[in-house]
Amino acid sequence: MNYELFIAKRIINAKHYKSSVSSPIIKISILAIAIGVIVMLFAIATGVGLQKKIKEKISGFNGDIQISYYDTNNSKVTVTPISKHQEFYPNFQSVENVRKVQVYATKAGIIRTPNEFEGIILKGVDSDYDWTFFNEYLINGKAPLIQEKLSNEVLISNTTAKRLGLKVGDFFYMFFVKDNPNKAPNSRKFMVSGIYNSGFDEFDESFIIGDIKHIQKINKWKEYEVGGFEVFINDFDQLQETGFEVYGNIDPTLNALTIAEKYPAIFEWLSLFDTNIVVIIGIMILIAGINMITALLVLILERTQMIGVLKALGNSNWSIRKIFLYNASFLIGKGLFWGNLIGLSLLFIQKYFGVITLNSETYYVSEAPVYLNLKYVIFINLGTLILCLLMLIIPSYIVSKISPVKAIKFD
Repeated sequence: MNYELFIAKRIINAKHYKSSVSSPIIKISILAIAIGVIVMLFAIATGVGLQKKIKEKISGFNGDIQISYYDTNNSKVTVTPISKHQEFYPNFQSVENVRKVQVYATKAGIIRTPNEFEGIILKGVDSDYDWTFFNEYLINGKAPLIQEKLSNEVLISNTTAKRLGLKVGDFFYMFFVKDNPNKAPNSRKFMVSGIYNSGFDEFDESFIIGDIKHIQKINKWKEYEVGGFEVFINDFDQLQETGFEVYGNIDPTLNALTIAEKYPAIFEWLSLFDTNIVVIIGIMILIAGINMITALLVLILERTQMIGVLKALGNSNWSIRKIFLYNASFLIGKGLFWGNLIGLSLLFIQKYFGVITLNSETYYVSEAPVYLNLKYVIFINLGTLILCLLMLIIPSYIVSKISPVKAIKFD
């Protein structure tokens, strides 16, 4: 049997211990650890969750990597057509991390209804388009059915639908200006097949999704010509490396941009969350450690006579220090238990009920997203336990300063 652990258990289970002078300080220390764990869990779960959700939304609208014609066009509208007869389409076999490649084209126009009008971009997609992202945010209707025959169905955002007073099944006209201003604009009649709400206002306000064949006809492109390619990858953490690989495996007349390169401001803002999470975790562990140091010192001073007796019986200083470190480990474990129980419960409530809401104009999401990963939970708990114990090793050195002669008192 572990001698030091046995004595530590006896101290923990003693009734006197629970009603002693140190009891309030111990409870405060346990509370500090529990609150620290709750804050750290929230910092990681919501911080990482927000990063992943925003990246997912940008990727849903643009793909992880966009391949387009190499020119100086920095607008959202595709101008120069590309033949879709490329070696990397439809399967990019030369780059392992690529999951899917799909075509797209964009064309700016004006939606006109009897009472309103709105400038917007028609994003044309083909039958190979993956609707998984938009189906997740679909609030009414269905995604457009795009096949070989020209489809007039379009998917619009809830923001656009409200501005123009449109609902599923409604028809509207969209006008596209020709290169020659003296000629009448092209017009197309569309039907709203579905309405989505991604919460990403920057994109919701800008795009409607429809059949790419409309853009091909308006621009007088061939049926095999498209505006560009959207590339989706398996491991987003390898985005930059995969972007380089994709660029190196396409025609020199084409360019490949990752969404991090296309929207640098958003991704720089997201990178700040990593710093914030590290700072929060550091502060919480420091506070928990300071409280545990206070509790340990009080425990040692309260058990001075016991320390004297143990020294008189031949116990080494390190053996006695281990008793109090075991005791502190139990207190830390208790704080971790309650912190995890409360923290994870609150996170599950937020994940499934969305109690905490956010301003979508600022954070690009309407509610605080939660990302739960067992790896992060284990990291927080082990990190807190180990760092707190390391912080307690030096204060426990006070045991060696206690003289058994002065410590043992007889009534």
